Amino acid sequence: MEYISTRGGAGTVDFEGALFSGYAPDGGLFMPQRVPLLDGDTLQKWSRLSYRELVKEICSLFITADLVPRSTLNDLIDKAFSRFRHKDVVHLSRLKDGLNVLELWHGVTYAFKDLSLSCTGQFLEYFLEKKQKHVTILVGTSGDTGSSAIEGVRGRKNMDIFVLLPKGLCTQIQELQMTTVLDDNVHVFAAHGNSDEIDEPIKELFADVDFARKYNLMSLNSVNWSRIMVQIAHHFYAYFQCAPSLDTTPLPVVEIVVPTGGGGNITAGCIACKMGLPIRLVAVVNSNDIIHRTVQHGDFSLSESVKATLASAMDIQEPYNMERILWLLSGSDSQLTKKLMEQFNTSKSLKLPKDLHRKLSETLRSCSVSDEDIVRAMQRCWEENRYLLCPHSAVAAHYHYSHLDSFLALLFSTPRCCLAPASAAKFQDALLRAGLVPQLPPEITALMAMETRSTPLERGQDWTQVLREKIEATAQQ
Repeated sequence: MEYISTRGGAGTVDFEGALFSGYAPDGGLFMPQRVPLLDGDTLQKWSRLSYRELVKEICSLFITADLVPRSTLNDLIDKAFSRFRHKDVVHLSRLKDGLNVLELWHGVTYAFKDLSLSCTGQFLEYFLEKKQKHVTILVGTSGDTGSSAIEGVRGRKNMDIFVLLPKGLCTQIQELQMTTVLDDNVHVFAAHGNSDEIDEPIKELFADVDFARKYNLMSLNSVNWSRIMVQIAHHFYAYFQCAPSLDTTPLPVVEIVVPTGGGGNITAGCIACKMGLPIRLVAVVNSNDIIHRTVQHGDFSLSESVKATLASAMDIQEPYNMERILWLLSGSDSQLTKKLMEQFNTSKSLKLPKDLHRKLSETLRSCSVSDEDIVRAMQRCWEENRYLLCPHSAVAAHYHYSHLDSFLALLFSTPRCCLAPASAAKFQDALLRAGLVPQLPPEITALMAMETRSTPLERGQDWTQVLREKIEATAQQ
């Protein structure tokens, strides 16, 4: 299994090469050269597996045994999931009105990113110890990525991690989960800007090829293929949990509703489809609706500004994983992908070619959800189930509730699974706005009394230069 850039300008790399990269050298994103197609017998066999075992099977398709022997791979994944609170790692809650909620948030930071980043942290350590190498990890976060990445690598002697968070635009708990980590290899920057603005200095440092090579820069944002790979398992597990039977031909379809920001989870779903999983994908977004507009109208262009919403981790205008989806749906056409993305990067506006837009709208459904819709979905779920949704999960629940036209529709509709990216405990303000009472676990309550550490990045400063100098100084210590 080899990996190539979506823009075709970089040579092939193996899994290790893709893991230790951020963007590909030509500015594209790494994708597998071919996506394995699974037969019915494999799907039948996999349907009996736990989530943990599914992750192992999927990773083994994309990581060759000569790089990581299968027994070692299994051990790394077991170790990655050892800190999860739920015995099954993830859990499906079956609620009233056919609302199935797949809880992906039972990791250390109460967010779905713990799943992929705990595995990625293990893969990194395996290769780094083998080669006695050090890496510098750069992460921009809109809320949950930063804390999950920090937990995946904190205290490791062969990694330093630099995290940029948008000051005041994460919840207090999200911010504290980053700033209370005082390990020497963790460096947190509180930037006075939004999620898209904090991505810019990171892109600039990766574009400085000599600097990136000298300090072994890499990314743990979902530009990193390893994260997408692990997230493919979410879709398989959701399907097997919600499909009525696998004894029919053709296999039944399950609709997977995916709260979408940077697009990593929906990309993983598109790959699962390509692998032969009979799912129908729905990308649900908040008021930052670029993906919705792209699916509906082929309009991949920026709005005037990022809108602050209750689903703050999805307050993203430039969903970089859209490049992977366009590449996949264009039949791996690197030349077209390069042309489209260069046009978007120049003008921040792109009209998809008709054929590509048709393929996209056939592959994805989409929906844009307001803060008022989020609040109503949170309230309804509590009233009917005594179950608290986080605002991101409520974006998916709103889609479900809005498609329950009648009891007959519920009876004969396609089974549906809503992915729940985070615990409601992280979003007290949203719960209070919905008139609900937050239920805080002791680990989160304890954050309030802990010492914090971060470096401010003010408007007017050269953020790229500040980061550059900090990385250089850290390397000399």
